[in-house]
Amino acid sequence: MAQEYEQLMLKNQLCFPLYACGRKIVGSYTPYLKPLGLTYTQYIVMMVLWENERANVGQLGEILHLDAGTLTPLLKRLEKAGYVTRERSKEDERITIISITPAGDALKEECKDIPIRMSSGKSPLTEKEAMELYRLLYKFLDNDQETENGRKV
Repeated sequence: MAQEYEQLMLKNQLCFPLYACGRKIVGSYTPYLKPLGLTYTQYIVMMVLWENERANVGQLGEILHLDAGTLTPLLKRLEKAGYVTRERSKEDERITIISITPAGDALKEECKDIPIRMSSGKSPLTEKEAMELYRLLYKFLDNDQETENGRKV
């Protein structure tokens, strides 16, 4: 490839290893989540609800960096499974409130060991490297959020 197009080489892209690693990591959750009938995205929604018990769709989207078009069908499936309820806000009909059900709360017990299983021996990173990667990734996410909210970076 000509030197003037070197910037288009896959090996020169920061986005590619981030993308590929993200897919690999998310895929490694499948053996733990599939028996529970959960996708990774449903799992992270449940994590937010286990922490907060309820949230509106906009809040979930902001926390998880997902849009309503992604969340709505996912939330409908979680509701059908009996893990959440969806109801319109009494104050503002445009807002949908998502609440965890007793079955959704009980699911927490079945999921509690997943983070430990995922961290035990599956990563080539040392604990210090993992913490640095975590910090750097959130630096990207926080910068993106600041830019989206119109604040100067």
